[in-house]
Formats: sequence, structure tokens, C-alpha cells
Amino acid sequence: MATLHDRVPVPAFHGLAGVATRDVSPPVGIRARNWGPADWDAAEGQHRSMALTAVALAGADGDPVVTMTVDGTWWRRVDDEAGVRHRVLEALGLPAERLLISLSHTHAGPVLCAGDADLPGGDLVPGYLDALAAAAVDAGREALGALRPAVLEWTTGRCALAADRELLVETPDEPRPVVGWNPEVPADDTVLVGRLTAADGDGPGRPLATIVNYACHPTTLSWQNRLVSPDYVGAMRDLVQGATGAPVAFLQGASGELAPRQQYTGDLAVADRHGEALGHAVLAALAELPPPGTSWELTRVVESGAPLGVWEPAPSAGSTTLAVRQEDVELDLRPLPTIAELEQEWAGIDPGSREERLRRARNLRDGYVTGPTVRHPAWVWQVGDAILVAHPGEAYSRLQRTVREHAAGRPVVVANLTNGPGFVYLPTDVAYERGAYQAWQTPVAPGSLARLEAHAARLIDTLPGTPGEKEDQ
Repeated sequence: MATLHDRVPVPAFHGLAGVATRDVSPPVGIRARNWGPADWDAAEGQHRSMALTAVALAGADGDPVVTMTVDGTWWRRVDDEAGVRHRVLEALGLPAERLLISLSHTHAGPVLCAGDADLPGGDLVPGYLDALAAAAVDAGREALGALRPAVLEWTTGRCALAADRELLVETPDEPRPVVGWNPEVPADDTVLVGRLTAADGDGPGRPLATIVNYACHPTTLSWQNRLVSPDYVGAMRDLVQGATGAPVAFLQGASGELAPRQQYTGDLAVADRHGEALGHAVLAALAELPPPGTSWELTRVVESGAPLGVWEPAPSAGSTTLAVRQEDVELDLRPLPTIAELEQEWAGIDPGSREERLRRARNLRDGYVTGPTVRHPAWVWQVGDAILVAHPGEAYSRLQRTVREHAAGRPVVVANLTNGPGFVYLPTDVAYERGAYQAWQTPVAPGSLARLEAHAARLIDTLPGTPGEKEDQ
């Protein structure tokens, strides 16, 4: 039952914010072969620009945090990711727990692996990694220097772009698991959207950025495409930026088993169509928010042919809390075949695909697989009424469903491919049982996803205002 002046709040953070963007498009000719069947190695041009967006946030009297979203593929070696991130941390003077660098996971971007410098187009990769780090430093400094009163408000939309991609194909011997649209399994269609606006006297309500969190592999464009591209993220960003006049920061959600229905194509129009679908979902969600800094209030009842309850925007103070947690979780490793055993197992597939698989296996063992277990880092930030959960692997979408349920109605951003190597899937145990690609590719053992879920939930419970919270922030 409602009473007059009841309010429905908009989840928000009231504090300081600064935003900066950089174009991080690589040079033509850089190695961009991310698909085994590709008969080419180096990019011949560009579809849409590749972007880096830095968003700095701070409480009224607290230390800042910075998140950076990058149109990038995935880190194939521990050293490459660590080199870029540590350079940014040192330049910005930030503690490690206060910087997140998240990749969009486009499969049409440059190879982020200095170890491929000996391959065609690979000689440009080390220089590109240096340029990427420099752009991140510049954007981070600008965002921190632009900190100003602002409000970050959250809303939820829906987009049908993502589909389950664990398909069983009937064969004469037994069903074969392949990576393709499975129309029998529903997918998580949640789009979490953050509206960041200025809250000072100089243009209050002016858009500063739109934050988009959606779980869907950017695998529209594949081996037929020879252009560098942000995949669907590019068209989404251009559409939303054009409508709002503000930059877009895209955080790839827990998309380990999610991808577009139509993918593996060289048709750029398909990627753009996918991006427009997501972009319109973002704009639809934004359109339902009340004006910045307000919540919905039941202001009065007007007598008409029926008594009419009138809800109107009313000023809202919002939360100013900014808290950070970072802690590794220990995951078991499954028994891994040797490189020689993999060479024998894959002897029957085409040479290009075999070499791509073997290179990934070698990189996996370079600095990541060092013992029977692995330390998997996780970050949990509280930003006002919202929570951000980030980790470096590719978790299945169950992660975001689980932590959102645990957070009991609070908005929860879940970001895969953040601050670490991006070749580590965290599948469900069922995926291991059916022999899905994500399960035989990953080094971590069954049960790892559940362990990460429990770890993230425990960190959430230490945040201010939750059961078991710690006093320090």
C-alpha cells in the first residue's frame, strides 16, 4: 500500500567525476589474426575507430578510482597486461585496487601479444602496446584533472542480441559440442546503463558519460574480415554518443557462453546492425530515467473520471559512498596435456587453426600456469548504491545472475576481461561434462565458477551497509 510522498529512488552515486577519451586505433598492417581459418595475418584497414574511455570517480573527501574501457581483444600473456597496467598505475599514482582496465573483447582487433613479434604484422605489436599504455596514462590524467561534482545514476534495459552459444550438433558417432547459437537455451538479456551527469553550477545535468554493461561476445566479424573493428560495440557507441553528446564506456559482462545469433561473418553491416540493436536498448533505458539528481515521488491524487495517482520527479540526495575491495581467490587447475600431446591431438585439423591453438596453449603456460592452483584476482567496488564486480577471466553469465541476486536489488556491474590475462574461461560444471570448447580450453578445474561467485558475494558483504561490513573503506 502506498502513501502520499512515497518515493521510488533511482540508484545513484553523488560525488566527483571526470571523463576522458582517446582514439587507440592501431596502424594498418598490425597483426590481427585472431581466427584459425584466416588466410591472412595483418589488418588491411579499419572499420570503425577503436576507443579508450577513462572514468574517474571520487567521494567528497576520498581517494579516486579510475576505470578504463578499451576496444581490445584479450591479453594472451601475463607480462603484456602487467606491463601496460603497471605503467598506468605508476604514472597516475594509484594503488592497484583502484584501477580497472577492461577490454571489450572484440575478436577483430589487433593481437595484444608482444610474443607474436616474429609473425607477419607482429613487429607492430610492441609499439602498439606502448602507445596503448601512453594513451591510457594521458586519458587517466585528464579524467582525474577534470573531477567535478557529478551524479551517476543506474537503470536497467533489455537487449535480445546475446544468445547462448553452446550448441550440440548431431553426428553419426555422438553429439559434437560446437560454439554456435543454441536456440533452445535462453540468454541473459540484461543491459545495465549508467548515466553520468554534471551536478555543479556550470551546466548542471550536462551529460558526462554513459556506462554500458552488457554480456555478449563481439564475434560478429571473423576470419573473412580483414579490417580492425570494435565489432558491435562501435556502432552502439556511435549511436549513443550521437544521441547524448557524451562518451560511452562499455564494460563486457559475464559472456563466456553468450554471443550474437548471427556471427562468424565478414559483413560489416551485420556488426553495425548488432550495435544499433544494443544502442537503441541503451537509449530506451535512459529515456525512462527521471531528470538527473531526482527520484520518483507520489505527489498527489487528482480526481478525474478515476482517482489518478501522480508520480513526479523530486530532488534526491543519493549515496556518497565509494569503497574498494580487492582480493584473490585460489582456483584449482585441471590436469593439462603437454604441448607434444596437443600437437598429436590436433594433427588432423588445418595447419593454421592448429598453430593458433598451440600458440594459445604455449602462452597459457607462460607466467600463468605455475603450479597446482592459480591466484585469480577479483575487484569489488561500491559506487554509491551500485556495486561493480570485475575479474580477468571469461566467466559464464551465471556469475552476474548470482551476484545480482545476492546483492538483493542493488545494481551490480559485472566486468569480464579486467586487469589480467583474458584466456581463462570459468564455465559451469555442465559445460565440462558436455565437453564444451570453453571447458577444454581453460586451465581451471570444474567448480571454479562457483568459487568465484562465492568469493565475490563475500566481498560484497564486506561493503558499507551490508551484513558483515568492515569499518574501513
